[in-house]
Amino acid sequence: MKFVRDTMTVFSREATPALRDPVGLVFAMGQPLLFLVLFGSLLGDSWQWFVPGILVMMCLFGPMGAGHSLLIELTGGSLERMLVTPLDRTAMLVGRTLKESITLLVQAVLIVALATTLGFEVHVAGVLVGLAVLIVFGIGLSSLSFVLAIKSQPSGSLFWIVTQTLMFPLILLSGVLLPMEHGPAWLRAAGSVNPISYIVDAQRVLFSGQIWNADVLYGTLTACAFAVVGLAVGTRVMRRGVA
Repeated sequence: MKFVRDTMTVFSREATPALRDPVGLVFAMGQPLLFLVLFGSLLGDSWQWFVPGILVMMCLFGPMGAGHSLLIELTGGSLERMLVTPLDRTAMLVGRTLKESITLLVQAVLIVALATTLGFEVHVAGVLVGLAVLIVFGIGLSSLSFVLAIKSQPSGSLFWIVTQTLMFPLILLSGVLLPMEHGPAWLRAAGSVNPISYIVDAQRVLFSGQIWNADVLYGTLTACAFAVVGLAVGTRVMRRGVA
């Protein structure tokens, strides 16, 4: 099937540099690891609550910034050269998101493995479902990040303005680092309209070993909504080209 072949071609093109530089994979985990080891240690015996939040934070740092690589290609003109090849435009997007998803999965597994040495208890079924939800969410974020990169040409300044403006409010208002329940009413209200908070709540419930829970449903639906919107918008933009 041509679409599958084209997707794997793009995936191979994107993944090969990362395989040749595994240090970069670990380096990209630097900030989440720093929060995990230093900040998490201050919270005491709270690893079941803290680790899922760190994984969502890592998802925001990674897939949300995935468009950076596309900006480089846009500046160098390599993406334009790809667009005149017989490669399927949708496959160009899916191949890129696949690479970002696998990178996120590897990083998440490494984070969980490290957390177990600090006292985190692994509930296998919940962790597997949680990682699946995280990957779906990452697909949506990376797709939207690629769209933003294309729309930010030629300078790319819009990409950095939007991502840097949104990233930390999304993190802080989702309760990744501290429980939102302890905040004032206005802060809790702001957090309730932050879609990332539903992802975080679902991850915490799943990583505690609970699969059949309303928070899991809401978080899964939110992740799927990001994926559907991201892929739909990303495919449309990619098919139109970058002109």
